Amino acid sequence: MTQNPGRRGFLFGGAVIGAGALITACTSNEPAAQASAPAAAPAAAATGGNDAPGDKVVIGFSAPAADHGWIAAISKNAADAAKQYSDVELKAVEPTNDINQQISAVESLIQAKVNALVILPNDGQQLNQVARQAMDAGIPVINLDRVFPDKLSYRTWIGGDNYGMGVAAGNFIGKTLKDKGVADPVILEIQGIATLPLTQDRSKGFEDALKTFGFKVTAKQDAKFTVESGTQVASNLLQAHKKIDAIWNHDDDQGIGVLAAIKEAGRSEFFMVGGAGSANAMRDIKADSGVLKATVTYSPTMAASAIKLARLIAQGKGMSDLLEQQVPQSITLTSETVVKDNADKYLPTGFES
Repeated sequence: MTQNPGRRGFLFGGAVIGAGALITACTSNEPAAQASAPAAAPAAAATGGNDAPGDKVVIGFSAPAADHGWIAAISKNAADAAKQYSDVELKAVEPTNDINQQISAVESLIQAKVNALVILPNDGQQLNQVARQAMDAGIPVINLDRVFPDKLSYRTWIGGDNYGMGVAAGNFIGKTLKDKGVADPVILEIQGIATLPLTQDRSKGFEDALKTFGFKVTAKQDAKFTVESGTQVASNLLQAHKKIDAIWNHDDDQGIGVLAAIKEAGRSEFFMVGGAGSANAMRDIKADSGVLKATVTYSPTMAASAIKLARLIAQGKGMSDLLEQQVPQSITLTSETVVKDNADKYLPTGFES
């Protein structure tokens, strides 16, 4: 993780995180100063050295259990980011998938009077109240990804763009099929958990993007974000469709099972797009030896950004590339498309499934 001296944004593996949202007001967009009367730089832009040591802050961190490659990478990214700063102490509680245990863990961080809290809730609705307790106690909450429904329960939200993931996947598939001259294609969609709003957002973005090319989803089924379900669902879809043109699989972790089923069936007449941006998927894409041709990102580096934001908020600082004095209330990261030609650029930000 480095800082680009030319742009004081945050870099992970050479890629600016949230380039579309985090650094839209950099100083290069300011009007040119007149030669006779140089304009003073705005105070926020002049501060610059946000990475320089400041007041010591203790940041509490709570996330679900690392039983999924993406979740494991969330905790690792948070810990790695905290280590970059001599003025940050990370107080991480035991990760858990039990709602009540996570509530108790967050309560312990409130009682410890940490300076800021970064929370990836198992369920935003069910942890909303304890997050509100933290805010009421004067502890700013950085809500990571799964959003709390009450905006008074968090100071800043940062997360991925689920709808944008679907749009990115739909655009890649739609353009590829159009370029090939394919008419009336068979397009399959393998979701995560169909009942989750994030899955529904991904599917809606995918549907909307395909419509712009005159295409639609032929069939879809959810695979529960697990390797085992990925294998079973893909096997069922392959048996049900003797000809396939493209598949979008929402999640690269379950994609291991999907690809295993495809290999077992000996099918290769179609291409596939993954989701979330695992390093495994990126290596496969780079090798270009199978059906996987792209993945759309939902990067766990958002946890590193959340730690950085928590530090700035706790120290009363803004983001040095923005003119405003305070960190924004909401930051949505862009979903980017990883293909063979740019896989090397994104590999450092990928997670191991």
